[in-house]
Amino acid sequence: MANVKHNQLTSRQVGKLVEPGTYADGEGLTLRVSAEGKRRWVLRLTVDGQRTNVGLGSYPRVGLAEARRKAEENRRAARDGVNPVTEKRATREAAQAKAAIPTFKEASLAVIELRRPAWSNERHAKQWVESLTNHSFPVVGNKRVDEITSADVLAVLTPIWNDKAETAARVKQRMEVILDWAIAAGYRTDNPVSAIAKALPRRPRQKQHHPALPFADVPGALRKVKDSTADSVTKLAFEFLVLTATRAGEVRGATWAEIDLEARTWIIPASRMKARREHRIPLSEAAMHVLERSRQFCKEDGGVIFPAKRKGGQLSNMVFEMMLRRLEIPAVPHGFRSSFRDWMGECTGANWAVAESALAHSSGERASLGYHRTDYLEQRRPLMEKWADFVTGLAGTQAPLHPES
Repeated sequence: MANVKHNQLTSRQVGKLVEPGTYADGEGLTLRVSAEGKRRWVLRLTVDGQRTNVGLGSYPRVGLAEARRKAEENRRAARDGVNPVTEKRATREAAQAKAAIPTFKEASLAVIELRRPAWSNERHAKQWVESLTNHSFPVVGNKRVDEITSADVLAVLTPIWNDKAETAARVKQRMEVILDWAIAAGYRTDNPVSAIAKALPRRPRQKQHHPALPFADVPGALRKVKDSTADSVTKLAFEFLVLTATRAGEVRGATWAEIDLEARTWIIPASRMKARREHRIPLSEAAMHVLERSRQFCKEDGGVIFPAKRKGGQLSNMVFEMMLRRLEIPAVPHGFRSSFRDWMGECTGANWAVAESALAHSSGERASLGYHRTDYLEQRRPLMEKWADFVTGLAGTQAPLHPES
């Protein structure tokens, strides 16, 4: 068998080669010099009967010794039936695929944007970002979603599991949603949050109720607000909230376009309701009077009914809560819906379906809801009028909020 020439080049020769051409070192290894003077190493191989050129890098970044080492590795692979070019391409594509996998922080922001249109309140997005920023991102924010393990999830949750139980539960649920999204996107096949179900200690379930007043104290609370030095628009908006037994966000976002003055009805579109169903509210005489008084503060027809003083947009989402704190009224805005519900049960004899409809709650099995389409609007009209008389004191003298004062 003829001797195969190899190692024909020297390092000194390679350093001086500048003329365009192909210079053989032996066994298929060559140095190619382009017309522009660029030099690169190329190995010619035969794999499965086919000639293949394998690039080994440019000179001088890859020197002669390293080029020979790389050439031998590729020859060995070819003898084992591996095509170095295909292998190199697959490795490059795998690296690119990994680089495309988002970090946990990137995935979190993507999920928040995906869910944002379904949320009736921008505060949901803010709460997601805040809880993940404070607790998850410092631990796993920069990790790719395919790299996160159950140990990482434990590292996030363990420090807050006992001391901040409610926060920990929310962070856990949000991490699970984000990693479920990663599974659906094809970035991983399992959810490490689900795997820690038995790793954290169980806590007894405690139903959290919004702080609320006994219904007998609501008239006193409303008088206290009316007599306070709070901003006029805020006081009117709060009175409207109590009279209509609605949520704070629904009142803050209320527009004149939603009010049918002739029918004395407030129609909140589905897009602004928690349950994503239109809600009609019969307006009492007192509620209509609130609307009349609020006209003086409106800068445009069809705009928000209770505009913020500075920018003219919606009132702040904390405006009612801060006012109640300053006045030392032991309730949150949502709690007045609970007071209203208790009053209906104790003082009106309203049937359960009517009472639930007044609060825009769903009632009955899902299958039956398709047939049960009335919202009892006309039955609720006298109910809301009685509630207005009660809270404004027209139904008789009510017990003060703080009898000792």
